[in-house]
Amino acid sequence: MYWTRRELKNKAKNVLRTSYWKAFLVSLVLAVVSGGVSSCSFNSGGSTSMSLPGFSGGMGDVSDGAGLAFILIFAFLAAVIGLVALAFNIFVVAPLTVSVQQYFKQAAQDDVNMNYLVYAFTKGNYLAIVKGMFWSGLLNFLWFLLLIIPGIVKSYAYSMTPYILADNPGIGMKRAVDLSNQMTRGQKWKMFVLDLSFIGWFILGTIAIGIGVLFVLPYYYSTKVELYLVLRRQALHDGVSSSAELNLPYVK
Repeated sequence: MYWTRRELKNKAKNVLRTSYWKAFLVSLVLAVVSGGVSSCSFNSGGSTSMSLPGFSGGMGDVSDGAGLAFILIFAFLAAVIGLVALAFNIFVVAPLTVSVQQYFKQAAQDDVNMNYLVYAFTKGNYLAIVKGMFWSGLLNFLWFLLLIIPGIVKSYAYSMTPYILADNPGIGMKRAVDLSNQMTRGQKWKMFVLDLSFIGWFILGTIAIGIGVLFVLPYYYSTKVELYLVLRRQALHDGVSSSAELNLPYVK
């Protein structure tokens, strides 16, 4: 199915014309929560510049044993902080991402409801979504371990996973990733160019003390969900998936 950047962006603008501020609040929630994880990692990394006892410029004459103990304690605390940040990302940020995409997906279909922010956290959805997002993230991470370029390519291949899980959390983690891979086949370069088309907006937002980026996010998320709706229609048309598999009573 043919699509253009202009077409997707125009559809996104039409949706936001009547619901921009709700979309802004939804985007803000995700930005604040996910930004908290980055801040945690940054702060824990930045603290390694402090002086250590027993070393030049340290806190006086302390035995080597005390210095080693301090290093071990510091390493342990850093590991704990890292694990907490990772767990927060897996169990909070990832499902919240699916909830946000569910909001934008439904808004694109004339169902503007901020209650979708808790969609992934409801009974029957949460664990399935956590597993699906974890599996997608793990596979992408393993590809990045090989080389940067394959990792980037696979990030586009798996990028429809949150939307698929939003449609049907019970689809299964492996099927969600596999279906995303099939949906994006032959589309990755166009998807990359679509992302590039937002660089100017994000640069302008960054110049505005970074706050301007928050105002661009609703436009970006709305455009990306319009892409998913196109790829979903194509998948249904080609028999790659079915309305029953994606919990769709109808295809819009």
